[in-house]
Amino acid sequence: MDEVKTIKDIDALINKFDAMKKREQMDLSADQDLTIAIMNLVGIEEHFFFTGAKTGKNEYFDLINEVRNIRKELLKRIVTNYEGEVWCISKHLLAASYRLMEVGTKQLDLGNKQEAYDFFGKAYNLYSLFWGLAMKIISATDLKKIDPLSLNKQDHGERAGGIGGGIMAKFGELVKKVINCCIE
Repeated sequence: MDEVKTIKDIDALINKFDAMKKREQMDLSADQDLTIAIMNLVGIEEHFFFTGAKTGKNEYFDLINEVRNIRKELLKRIVTNYEGEVWCISKHLLAASYRLMEVGTKQLDLGNKQEAYDFFGKAYNLYSLFWGLAMKIISATDLKKIDPLSLNKQDHGERAGGIGGGIMAKFGELVKKVINCCIE
C-alpha cells in the first residue's frame, strides 16, 4: 500500500518536473555530470589506497585526503539534505553504482552480456536511488520500504535490471525524464 502511494507521488513529481522543464526552469544535466565526476573521485581515492598498500609508499595515502576534500566539496553541491546518514548513503550509492558499472563493463568485455546487463541494471537502480534521495523524493527512512529483492541477483522478469514495475523502476523512470545529459 505504501509503495502504491510512493509510486503515485513519484508519478506526480515526474509530471511536475516535466512542466518545469517545459518552462526551462530546470536542467539537472550539469548535476548528472557532477555525479559522474564524484564517482570517479571515489574511484581515485580507492586507487590511491590500493597503490599505497601495494607499494608501501605513504605518499599515496596522503593523496587520498586531497582527492577526498574535492569530492566532499562537489558532493555538497548536490546533497543538501544532511538528515541522519543521507550524506554517507549518497556517497555509497554513487560509489556502488560506479563499481557495478565497472564490473558490468568487464563482464561485457569477457562476452558475458547477460551478466553485464544485470550489473548495469543494478548500477542504474542505485544511481536512481541516489537521485531519489538527492531530490528529496524519498527519505532515508523510506529506504526501508523498498523490496529487499530489488537489488538481488536472482531477480528476473519485471524487476530485473530495473525494467518493468516496482519502486526502483519508478526511480529509474524519474531519472530518465528529469535528467537529460544532452542538454547544453
